[in-house]
Amino acid sequence: MEDFERELEAAIQAVEMASRLCRNVQKELVDEHTLAKKDRSPVTVADFGSQALVCHLLQETFPHDPVMAEETPDYLYRPDNASLLATVTEHVRRLLPHASKEDVVRWIGRGSQRAAPRYWCLDPIDGTKGYLRGDQYAIALALVVEGTVRLGVLSCPNLPVDLNHPEGPRGVVFFCIHAGGAFQRPLGASSIPQPICVSAAGSGKEARFCESFESIHTDHETHQVLANKLGITTPPIRMDSQAKYGLVARGDACLYLRLPNPSTPDYREKVWDHAAGSILVEEAGGKVTDVRGHPLDFGQGPLLKKNIGVVATNGNLHPKVLEALKESAPFTR
Repeated sequence: MEDFERELEAAIQAVEMASRLCRNVQKELVDEHTLAKKDRSPVTVADFGSQALVCHLLQETFPHDPVMAEETPDYLYRPDNASLLATVTEHVRRLLPHASKEDVVRWIGRGSQRAAPRYWCLDPIDGTKGYLRGDQYAIALALVVEGTVRLGVLSCPNLPVDLNHPEGPRGVVFFCIHAGGAFQRPLGASSIPQPICVSAAGSGKEARFCESFESIHTDHETHQVLANKLGITTPPIRMDSQAKYGLVARGDACLYLRLPNPSTPDYREKVWDHAAGSILVEEAGGKVTDVRGHPLDFGQGPLLKKNIGVVATNGNLHPKVLEALKESAPFTR
């Protein structure tokens, strides 16, 4: 087994620093006024700032590794966005005091590279609407080697450490290395990581599934048909971001579906929306495929071109879910 411990240490450090920036921006810039105006500027600041920090820290440790990320710096080059760049730089400087505006733009630009035999895959903020609502979002970072994810780190700053006690501490970082198991610990803590594993549920009566909060991202109607076929009666957990992968990995849910919306049947998933979360579930003992049962191929560029949708389960339910999908969803055939 290849040793990725050094890469994992750098990845955890990077997403935890990015999480601090995202929390600062959310606390200071998101309020009733911005929500009422549907002002997305706070999440834009956090997106760019998060990507700048992660790309910079990866460059420091692995200067030859390309990074494929969601954001590009082109938007910041426009003269009318000078104040936005200044705000992003201000928040980056709180964590890296030496950073200049030019540094920030250059670091963000490192995320514009294409897939390579070995590359990092980053979503600086997954779940932008959840971020603005004060709900769930994630910073997701993964290392892909020859089209296969080899490590994943998923920071969920608003996720309860224990979902059964939502009033308790919030903020979790999940992480794993291929063939090394999956773990979680409170975000920013130095405590010993706790191993996590998927639920042992083998039937729908024991199962609970989670799905995207926004219906535009998936097909809630087909989800309900599938739940009926499987005998799942517990209401779904609706949540933004790859935090849903974390719920499946630690046994809070047994199933996460990302099915094509009927209005966009040709849609293909982005690699940064699934790389970190998918390996987390698999290392926790679960299984992740597309709706036809094919492994996810992360070596095709920014899109999962060869895959349709995503099915993540605790493993025990996977064959039943795929069979039920085949009977109820035309895109599986």
